[in-house]
Amino acid sequence: MKLSQLTAYLESLAPLAYQEDYDNAGLIVGRPDQEVSQALISLDCTEAVVDEAIIHDCQVIISHHPIVFRGLKKFNSKTYVERVVEKAIRNNIALYAIHTNLDNVLPGVNAKICATLGLQNCRILVPKHSLLKKLVTYVPHSHADAVRDALFEAGAGHIGNYSEVSFNANGTGTFKGNEYTNPFVGEQGVRHREEEIRVETIYPAIAESKILMALILAHPYEEVAYDLYPMTNQTQAVGSGMIGELELPMEEEAFLYQVKEKMRAHVIRHTAFTGRHIKKVAVCGGAGGFLLKHAIGAGADIFITADYKYHEFFDAEGKLIIADVGHFESEQFTQQLLYENIKKKFSNFAVRLTEVNTNPVKYFI
Repeated sequence: MKLSQLTAYLESLAPLAYQEDYDNAGLIVGRPDQEVSQALISLDCTEAVVDEAIIHDCQVIISHHPIVFRGLKKFNSKTYVERVVEKAIRNNIALYAIHTNLDNVLPGVNAKICATLGLQNCRILVPKHSLLKKLVTYVPHSHADAVRDALFEAGAGHIGNYSEVSFNANGTGTFKGNEYTNPFVGEQGVRHREEEIRVETIYPAIAESKILMALILAHPYEEVAYDLYPMTNQTQAVGSGMIGELELPMEEEAFLYQVKEKMRAHVIRHTAFTGRHIKKVAVCGGAGGFLLKHAIGAGADIFITADYKYHEFFDAEGKLIIADVGHFESEQFTQQLLYENIKKKFSNFAVRLTEVNTNPVKYFI
């Protein structure tokens, strides 16, 4: 298939608009019209991973971490980043990264961690806000159902686990067309009164052009009246970290043994035990220290993440346990998540998980 088909699917799972400002997710190397028949999935894109893709004739590497974070001014094989990009281009291998946008969606990186740990009643720890907008339009009764259906089909009307959500109110609209109009109802030059339905619904701001196109195509009026309102509501499906619960409370040491096994961690750096049982568990793949106060505020007994610095461990202040399992360890299951999703969507498309351990951190035990 075309590379654009694959990337469009990945971006339907984790829209690029949901990545953090500092990130560089998306298609880094390659042409959207490039033909691809096999993908290699890895957490990082290293020279060894590109070599693996060459050996197995994979035309695209899908990694969690982008190989390019900042602009490259020279390509002279001086750094591993330059060498990876050069080798990929020479061998016609596309490089695609799905990073913080996959961190920030509900069925993403952190949901995979929660599933690995067997957590229940999971929700996003810090939902993002200002990602939704409200559309209000006015439709004659005869076409209200058609307009609502079109808006819902385009992606409007989703609130949590509910779809096709709208509010409708009856009213009377007035308008008068000039000599250049061809009104659907009424006559030129005559004020017309029409019984209409006011239709309100919400939609993701990133889908605005698609929503408005659906409205205009489904609406019978020559000039479609509509209002757009920004919303500051939190979006429960997009945000940072997750929090869930164990089925039964566990002693702290026993739970850490379980975390070490399930997360395949060589070592866990953690703060002092609090003497309380573990029930609520907050998680964040990768460097999640910025979420500590939110984990404490949500009542978590332990916060599992990575990349904690020495002085940052003091911030727990005995309110919970900070457990640093390692960056690679916290995100390694992202590879399986991507594999499962792509195979489910494209059953005849070949997908491989890398056999290269890209973790740059080694443990002397």
